[in-house]
Amino acid sequence: MTLAIATSTPVVGFIPERTSKSHTLLSSRSVTPIGDVISAVGTGIDEEEFAPSKRKIIKEPAIWEYNFGLQDPGLEMPHGIIKDVTKAETFAITEEQIRTLEEDGVVHIKGVFDEEWVDYLCKATAFQVDHPHFWAFAGTASKLYDYIQRNIWQTNGAFARFYYHSAMGHVLAQCGRTDEIRVSTDLLMVNPNKGFKWHQDNQNGPISWEEGLRFWITMDETPKEYGAPVYLKRSHTNDVVDSQAVFVDIEQDGLEEYNNNRLEFRTMPGDMLIWHPRTIHKVDGPSDGIWTSYRRVLGGTVAKGGSTYHDKRGSGGVLSDLGRHGLEDGQPMKSSFFPVVYPRFDQKEAAERDSGKVGRHPADIVSKIGGLATKASGDRFSSFFQVLGSR
Repeated sequence: MTLAIATSTPVVGFIPERTSKSHTLLSSRSVTPIGDVISAVGTGIDEEEFAPSKRKIIKEPAIWEYNFGLQDPGLEMPHGIIKDVTKAETFAITEEQIRTLEEDGVVHIKGVFDEEWVDYLCKATAFQVDHPHFWAFAGTASKLYDYIQRNIWQTNGAFARFYYHSAMGHVLAQCGRTDEIRVSTDLLMVNPNKGFKWHQDNQNGPISWEEGLRFWITMDETPKEYGAPVYLKRSHTNDVVDSQAVFVDIEQDGLEEYNNNRLEFRTMPGDMLIWHPRTIHKVDGPSDGIWTSYRRVLGGTVAKGGSTYHDKRGSGGVLSDLGRHGLEDGQPMKSSFFPVVYPRFDQKEAAERDSGKVGRHPADIVSKIGGLATKASGDRFSSFFQVLGSR
């Protein structure tokens, strides 16, 4: 078995400067007394007196702490950007990186976002964890993550502005060799407690495999022991795994050539991981499900230019498309529910988002999820639950 590890590890003992701003970057729900231990170093005091018991870094919110509607932490934009006015930034990647994505099914692009952007995302995430939204309730209460919320851009204005003004869209447009990028669906993910076993992504919004690109934007260094995503190289070309499946048994016939060639990435703050939705991958959480550090990621799926709307009622894929946008199967996917972020965000789409028009609708939730009631759909959707768990 070949295991390639992509690393960007700092000098031992080096602490990035931004960690000194912990009161602005970390959630007030943080409970691990790291500071006490750091203060004790070199004092001659028995370290056992200061070694904290292992406990989760974030406390689970109480039911009454969840919020509804639009939220905005009111953050200052990096680099002097004027909100809703300044054009999006750019970040050039190489032809070799684009070919790596096309051939291997995944590419790690380092240092896309500088310290200012990472600080911005960390502050936005801290605000969100401190003010949990109702749409995070199911994932957080189930303890899948310390915090997880789909379509975070719809409710938290800071993440919408990140898409509008950062270089994210430019990087993804280059990767997809396309002249337009729209956000199909996204996720704010903080600490995957149970990890996710080998799987392919089918929560990509209402688009096909080839119309989408998956992305991760990381805010923290990946722990050495766990948390690094592992991909089966070139597995996006396999013709074995059912398109509706989430969980993948990598020992099944036909996957041998991919199973023996793995890529592991220890991402650093400001890095991007980009992959084909069919690329098989996993993320291992801590064996006991307790994160004593942060693993904050903004991820999701974008749609390339020319994508069409695919109504996925009757499949698990519908869970990332629960808004009342009015699009019908086969129509061009142009809607404020799937905002354009490259080459430039659309002022009208942004205004509809800010007015509260864009979001999930109870009637559509009932009608779309109702299609999962059939046995065939239920069998396919149950594949999602098989993917949970570490290792």
